[in-house]
Amino acid sequence: MRRREGPRRDAPSADRTRDAPSADQTRDAPSADRRRDAPSADRRRDAPSADVERVHGFRAGLAVLSARPEDVLRIACTSELVADVERALGPHAEGVSIGVLADREIEKLARSSQHEGLVLEARARRWATPQELGELLTAGPPRVAIALDRVRNSYNVGAVLRSAAFFGVDAALLGAPAPHPGLDPNAIRVAEGGVERLVTARTTDLADTLARLRSRGVKVYGADGHADADALGFDYARPAVLVMGNEREGLGPRVRAQCDAILAIRGSGHVESLNVGVAAGILIAALARPR
Repeated sequence: MRRREGPRRDAPSADRTRDAPSADQTRDAPSADRRRDAPSADRRRDAPSADVERVHGFRAGLAVLSARPEDVLRIACTSELVADVERALGPHAEGVSIGVLADREIEKLARSSQHEGLVLEARARRWATPQELGELLTAGPPRVAIALDRVRNSYNVGAVLRSAAFFGVDAALLGAPAPHPGLDPNAIRVAEGGVERLVTARTTDLADTLARLRSRGVKVYGADGHADADALGFDYARPAVLVMGNEREGLGPRVRAQCDAILAIRGSGHVESLNVGVAAGILIAALARPR
């Protein structure tokens, strides 16, 4: 394992970083085919290319290192987190260079003050096709997925994916306009590693994808605070997809038309509705509970 310190413009305190390698140490560094470098100083402000995603956040980053270490290209973290990073990499740690940087350097790389001391670049995650999602839900034991209809706030997306992973949902289907975007780095951080525990799929036409899933026997349940059916007392069938809509507009008409049932969470009436992330957590718990 070779750790490489980032450049230090202002000497940080000793407890925040270690000394940068000397010229002699640099000459002893392993060859390029034996290690993957931490982000260099001249590319720190560059956005990753389309085939690379940047992940920041402690648990989000560790989940990537554990779930798909072979995809990791570069790692940078504060000195306090080196041992955690090495443990997460396990046997893949050999030959991977970890850039040990101060907080302010990690913030520049992550483009966020909420980096939690860790940022990495990895090959972009593979997205399942709608057809593959259908196979996953129906080919073996009946499974459950969560779908998002125009939910774009990164905090809400991350919260939904975190709840989905917590309750054992198998997959997430994101409806998005073309060209397909990746997951926002902040959504990945908020999910606290949950993204790596889900099969992720995306589609430019969510209504059409849901129709195709229904043709394979998948039940589709939509959420609407004004619906008549009580979500908490409902008898869910499987395989199933739970669809959450945009907070202001709800489910789109075409998506709504594909739902086998529209469900509501009953409240006191003092507040009209729940945040979509909170509502999704409640509905996922009801849908995913053991049968």
